[in-house]
Amino acid sequence: MAKTGQGGLEAITASLPREKGGPPPVERWNPPFCGDIDMKIAVDGTWLYQKTPIGRPALVKLFASILKREDERYFLVTPVEKVGIVVEDAPFLAVELDVARTPRQVLRFRTNVDDVIEAGPGHRLRFEPEPETGGLKPYVHVRRDLWAKVTRALFYDLVELGEERDIGGKAMFGVTSNGEFFPMAEASALREMA
Repeated sequence: MAKTGQGGLEAITASLPREKGGPPPVERWNPPFCGDIDMKIAVDGTWLYQKTPIGRPALVKLFASILKREDERYFLVTPVEKVGIVVEDAPFLAVELDVARTPRQVLRFRTNVDDVIEAGPGHRLRFEPEPETGGLKPYVHVRRDLWAKVTRALFYDLVELGEERDIGGKAMFGVTSNGEFFPMAEASALREMA
């Protein structure tokens, strides 16, 4: 893998503008591609640099804030450079769920990098088949084209909150948040599994 110019991670952090309030506007930055670096986000949400876990949560949050996805590739982007990294599944994990009823149900997730997202318009939930287990892999949209995989424990909580609804003439099982229904699977398929 190519190494980013001027010393790897130090160069990336040094080139970031020092702004407060929300993630940097990486969607507006279009710097030259400087190659891939030996960084990976593992399936369990661990960020690794040169096969070693990054132990500083503040550094992981910084890198998470400059993460950008283009098609199926992921990059860390600053105003002056763009480097490729590997993401094994989703870049984030949804690790905490708060259910509010004010008066409608709102599902609020916290990610492993402390982003807080309310599922609903603009932050969909999606459920993909998991062929190895025959189950489902749940994800929640975080920002831009970045998603968080919902942990197994939280997925069970979502199932507990689930309900059946008729969608286009089919009975679907899913969950509601912010007035939006997110189907998980056909209700008949779930009954067969039970």
